[in-house]
Amino acid sequence: MINLPALNAFLNLTAASLLLGGYVAIRRGARQLHRRLMLGACACSLLFLVTYLVHHARVGSVRFSGTGKLRAIYFAVLLPHTVLAAAVVPLAIVTLFRAMRGRFDSHKAMARITLPIWLFVSFSGVVVYWMLYRL
Repeated sequence: MINLPALNAFLNLTAASLLLGGYVAIRRGARQLHRRLMLGACACSLLFLVTYLVHHARVGSVRFSGTGKLRAIYFAVLLPHTVLAAAVVPLAIVTLFRAMRGRFDSHKAMARITLPIWLFVSFSGVVVYWMLYRL
């Protein structure tokens, strides 16, 4: 059986790597590479969402077992991660559609908001996984 939480962390880390690569590519003027990397990040995030929902449909909520300061740190990471994860979905969709329609000025403006949020969500997702399943 596939370890879905580990797969989810891998997908989050891969999405973050692709996002960073896409950012570097566009800054260097490599539009086609940027496009491929960003579509890859979208695919990883979409696959993450599917496997995340499947996992939680199977097992429900997973409680953090740490105590004290570690518990406070966990929730300090989890809360903004959860709120921004809900926000990044529509942000990413709008950003993607603006690019696909050739509306590059508005795409760029939206991407300046979407990218840091998406990166935070992807990296903090790995941190949440590590704290929940590996600590």
